[in-house]
Amino acid sequence: MTSAARDPIDRQLITLLQANARESTANLARKLGVARTTVVARLARLEQDGTIVGYTAKLGSEAADRGVQAFVGITVQPRAGREVVKKLGGFPELRQLASVSGEFDYMALLRAESTMRLDALLDEIGEIEGVIKTTSSVVLALRVDRSA
Repeated sequence: MTSAARDPIDRQLITLLQANARESTANLARKLGVARTTVVARLARLEQDGTIVGYTAKLGSEAADRGVQAFVGITVQPRAGREVVKKLGGFPELRQLASVSGEFDYMALLRAESTMRLDALLDEIGEIEGVIKTTSSVVLALRVDRSA
């Protein structure tokens, strides 16, 4: 089922799960005004069709504020992208990696436990074969966060 084909109950279910992924199926059913078995079936379908790919724990602001985040623009040599992406995927500090248009080939979001680790991480990324340059911007404050 594509996102355009989802009905209002599926959309409400997804919204409730984004707010609290640990909500019981009984509570979800009550809030949606449907049977618990309906919620179970819809969850199974949403998981199978890839709409829901996992459940996660979101850290409170105190835990999330520990460490340092940085956006890193990465420029690579022609035809080196696949190997660079593979190596970057091995860094546990990598939170997101996107191919982008413009000045850089990729934009990475990194989270390190300290500025010292971030510095070392940037050195390690710069040493990956095929990486031409990196340009980093350290996150000072998160002003809006709509991530689930």
